[in-house]
Amino acid sequence: MIKCSIFNEQWQKIMISTRSIKFTTHVILWICYTFLPVIYTIQKISTDPGFASQSTFNNPYFWSFVSASSVTLFYLNSEILIPNYFKKKKNWQYFGILSIIIGLFIIVRVVMRKVIIGDGGLTYYFYFNALIPYLLIFSLSTSYRFFSDYQKEQEVNRSKENERLRSELSFLRSQISPHFMFNLMNSMVSLARKKSEILEPSLIKMSELLRYMLYEKDDSRIGLEQEIHYLDNYIELQKLRFGKNIDIQFDSRDCKDAHFIEPMLLIPFVENAFKHGTGLVQKPFIHIIIKSEPNSLYFRVENKVNTHTDETKDSSSGIGLANVRRRLDLLYPDRYTLSTGPQGDSYISELQLKFD
Repeated sequence: MIKCSIFNEQWQKIMISTRSIKFTTHVILWICYTFLPVIYTIQKISTDPGFASQSTFNNPYFWSFVSASSVTLFYLNSEILIPNYFKKKKNWQYFGILSIIIGLFIIVRVVMRKVIIGDGGLTYYFYFNALIPYLLIFSLSTSYRFFSDYQKEQEVNRSKENERLRSELSFLRSQISPHFMFNLMNSMVSLARKKSEILEPSLIKMSELLRYMLYEKDDSRIGLEQEIHYLDNYIELQKLRFGKNIDIQFDSRDCKDAHFIEPMLLIPFVENAFKHGTGLVQKPFIHIIIKSEPNSLYFRVENKVNTHTDETKDSSSGIGLANVRRRLDLLYPDRYTLSTGPQGDSYISELQLKFD
């Protein structure tokens, strides 16, 4: 709940900041639209006094109406007419209302030019000259509205896709926990049957693993050192179970860079090695190497397999690695390489991740 609250607060701040930037941009553009022609006229008159009688920008009443009508047309079209009429397929009403508004603005503009400025007569040229700016404003307004709607639609689609991916990742993570729990419980049952003295330290290790699974696996990213500590606990638990019957090596000395990865991303490879690298395997071994560099991570698991017998796979066989591959596709698209398969009497899994 705390994480959701923090996310909502951050999202609200981003939305407020976005609206502020949008409002400021509109204000600046309209100020430029209103005052740049006036500034140009003033500069022109200072060098050519006769230009004052030719320009309409030097009349404050006329130009105030032109600016106000342009702003009104822009937002009336983008915020009211398009969403309430055009988007709802009411084309006749939309174009009818738009034509009346533009027509009234043109008539008022031409009359003001005739009465206030005293500029020529009411000819077709003046009506046409007044129509062009409003058509330009109409085009800009329509383009702005459709582009804004497109951006909102894209944002909604991205949100839906992100929510779908989060749901899928949550489902994939939930598949790991029961499967892993079954393996741990089987190990504990085996030790209990043997009345082994290492049952108690094994249960302590198991409690640490469960704590990690319950409290860390729902985080979007965790530190690499946490995942390594988790792997180390799991391996130590398996060493308590198998003793010296298996050559188990875990080398993480070259992990010097701080990276953040998906929790429980590496454990399925280790689980797979212990599942298929023990049992009827002569001189079994499991070798695990993890290395990190500033922009990448290398992970390798090798275990010996029995090549002389066909292993009977249970219904859950292969789910773990398929699960990991899907998670990698979602989290590190085009930024990972994964190879798994037998090589001689060994089974090798190699994973390379590239970080942003």
